[in-house]
Amino acid sequence: MDSQRTSTDAALLQMENICKEFPGVKALDNVSLKVRAGTVHALMGENGAGKSTLMKCLFGVYTKDSGRIFLEGQEVSFKNSKEALEHGVAMVHQELNQALKRSVMDNMWLGRFPKVAPYVPLTSDKKMYDETKKLFEELGINVDPRTIMSKMPVSQRQMVEIAKAVSFNSKIIVFDEPTSSLTEEEVEHLFRIIDMLKKRGCGIIYISHKMEEILRISDDVTVMRDGKWIATRPASELTMNEIIKLMVGRELTNRYPPKTNQIGDVLLKVENLSGEYSALRDVSFEAKRGEVLGIAGLDGSGRTEVLETLFGVAARRSGEITLDGKKIKNANPGDSIRNGFALLTEERRATGIFGILNIRENTVISSLKKYRTGPLLNQKKMVEATDWCIKSMRVKTPTQETKIRSLSGGNQQKVILGRWLLTEPTVLLLDEPTRGIDVGAKYEIYQLILNLANEGKTVLMVSSEMPELLGVCDRILVMSGGRLAGTVDAKTTNQEEIMALAAKYV
Repeated sequence: MDSQRTSTDAALLQMENICKEFPGVKALDNVSLKVRAGTVHALMGENGAGKSTLMKCLFGVYTKDSGRIFLEGQEVSFKNSKEALEHGVAMVHQELNQALKRSVMDNMWLGRFPKVAPYVPLTSDKKMYDETKKLFEELGINVDPRTIMSKMPVSQRQMVEIAKAVSFNSKIIVFDEPTSSLTEEEVEHLFRIIDMLKKRGCGIIYISHKMEEILRISDDVTVMRDGKWIATRPASELTMNEIIKLMVGRELTNRYPPKTNQIGDVLLKVENLSGEYSALRDVSFEAKRGEVLGIAGLDGSGRTEVLETLFGVAARRSGEITLDGKKIKNANPGDSIRNGFALLTEERRATGIFGILNIRENTVISSLKKYRTGPLLNQKKMVEATDWCIKSMRVKTPTQETKIRSLSGGNQQKVILGRWLLTEPTVLLLDEPTRGIDVGAKYEIYQLILNLANEGKTVLMVSSEMPELLGVCDRILVMSGGRLAGTVDAKTTNQEEIMALAAKYV
């Protein structure tokens, strides 16, 4: 039987009847959560269900409106994240917020730099390096502490953030979508770290949309929906279909929509594409009208670089791009948009959203010419376009004037995808389009992708999730070491063949 409230005595962490309102929306409505020492407690729900908001109330990022929080039986109410960390509560956020121009060890010890000696106001670089190196060795992380953060891929930066959380010797560690940018090998590495933390008696709160992971590593699962607690059950008693039903409130029999797209003649031809400042070398392929072409590979294989070089974000050393029989330059993003290309980037916070702008401004920003009336912008047309985006993408927001940064990560992703659909692209380049998105919203995005293919558009899609590539794509390009290792048919291939190709030039 589901139980929302139990005695605080048995819990390492107990959150009782937490409420939180934002203008126009009740984000949390009497939500309770109990986490036992030495266990992984999964927190699940659709985008906008309130998972991250609940954790931010715990971590001191948000102030709860009402409710009580107990840590080891003592009532706490952290005013900020520093206070939470000092009391043994750490959080690895979904969206990384790091000082990219500083070194790894600077980021690790930011706000608590080790001193040369007590009461001496001088920091010790050697001590900082040694402590970071020691922790990385303990966790099996192969990163030089002196490396500048911006020079590392997202996955390595994520592992640094995880190590930072561990370095506080925390009793509770919250992981918010920790594997969304990790390769399969790095995911296994993370699970080993989590297992080590469990043995130390830590309580782990694990937020993820990946049900295979949840069922594999969790001891308990709590499901939220629309800001409310729905159920808490032992993971061993749940199946994937039961979790989905609890999350969305209905059966979801198919994870991927039926493929109805008809593949036509060649629309996009890429010959000998090489990057000026990347490892991308001599990549050639063709993509047809109505085709969804997947791009697979390990981290650093050149998947993202293919899209960025095609779109003119990354400099091209050599290579030719032909669209519908006509050679095009795509020298920069503006040029690419005019040629009918659109790029959904991997890191929505860093390169996707304009956080200080509202939803409407974020939606129409790539197609402003459509809304001009003389020298002015037509407000009515922009409102109508944004309304279409909100409805068709099922964006959960109180109004169009809501700042995009206040939305959940998944809802931000929907707005960005809607933005690009308004440009009416011929070629849509998608880099991890469902990263951090719940199972119901994923299905909607897959359907949008297939709708575009049905209209004769070409979609190129990078994904770290093999089942997603196999379920949505027609063919899959496999990258390895900056080169194209092979092309496979999604209907006849399997994960083993793709992984073998991905390791070809490593």
